[in-house]
Amino acid sequence: MANFFFYTMTILIWGSTWLAIKYQLGIVPPAVSVAYRFALAALMLFVWCLVTRRKLRFSGKEQQFMALQGTCLFALNYLLFYLAELELTSGLAAVAFSTIVIMNLLNGRLFLGTTVELKVLFGGGLGLVGLLLLFWPEVARFDAAGDALLALGYCFAATYLASLGNIISARNQQQGLPILQSNAYGMGYGALLMLLISLAFGLPLNISTATGYLASLFYLALFGSVIAFGCYLSLVGRIGPGRAAYATLLFPLVALVLSTIWEDYQWTASAFVGIALILCGNYLAMSTGRDKAKVIAALDEVAAES
Repeated sequence: MANFFFYTMTILIWGSTWLAIKYQLGIVPPAVSVAYRFALAALMLFVWCLVTRRKLRFSGKEQQFMALQGTCLFALNYLLFYLAELELTSGLAAVAFSTIVIMNLLNGRLFLGTTVELKVLFGGGLGLVGLLLLFWPEVARFDAAGDALLALGYCFAATYLASLGNIISARNQQQGLPILQSNAYGMGYGALLMLLISLAFGLPLNISTATGYLASLFYLALFGSVIAFGCYLSLVGRIGPGRAAYATLLFPLVALVLSTIWEDYQWTASAFVGIALILCGNYLAMSTGRDKAKVIAALDEVAAES
C-alpha cells in the first residue's frame, strides 16, 4: 500500500509541475529559479527535521555523498534540461528523459550489483516505445540542424546525471542515511551549486514579486521537490531504481491530460496506442510472474486494434 501511495503521488505531482514551471519563465533566469526552488525546499526540510528532532549531524564522508546526490539530482541535471528546452520541445525532452528507466537498471547493476530483471527491462522498453508514439508529432518534426542535436545531447547527459542521483540515493539508503535529511542537505548543496553557477555566468539574482511566480515557486518547492522527491526516492530504496524510474514514463500522461484541459491538446490514434503500451509496460514491470499471460494478452489486443 505504501509503495502504491508513493508511486501515485510521484506521478500526479510531477505530472502537474509543468504548469507551475510555465509561471517561472520570464523575468528570473531559469538557473536562478532552480536555485531558489531547492533553497526553499531545503529550508522546509531542515525546519521539519528540527521540529521533529531528527538527526542532522553526519560524518564528512556522509556529507560528501549527500552533496554528490544534490549535484546530480538537484542541480546539474536541471541546468542541462533548461538549456536543452531552449531548442527542443517538452515532448522530445520527455522522450529523452524516459531512457532513465534503462539507465537506472544498468547503473543499478554496475554500481549496486542489483539484478537486471528481464521483465522490468522489457517493460521499460515497451514504455519507451509507447512514449515515442505519444509524442510522435514532435519527434517527427525534430531537425538535427543548428543547436538541436547539441540540445538533445544535453537531455541525455541530464538524464544520466539524474540516474546517477537515483543510484547515489539508493546507496545512501543502503548505508542507513535517512531520506529526509539526505534530501535536505542534497537540495541545499544543489541550490548552492546553482547559485555559484549563476554568479559565474553573471546572471542577475533578481526575483519576481508576481503572484503567479511566487505561488508556483512555493508549489515546486513543497510539492514538486519536498513531497515528490521524498516519495520517489523512497520508491528507489524500496523497489529499486529500475522499477521506480517507470514513474517517469507515466507522469507525461498526467501532463497531457492537463494540457487537454488548459491548452486544447489534440489526441491522435498513435497517442492512444502509445498510452496502451506505456500502461502494459508498467503492468509488466510491476507484476509478478503469474501476471505475464495477462500482459501478453493485452499486448495482442493492442496490436490487433492498431
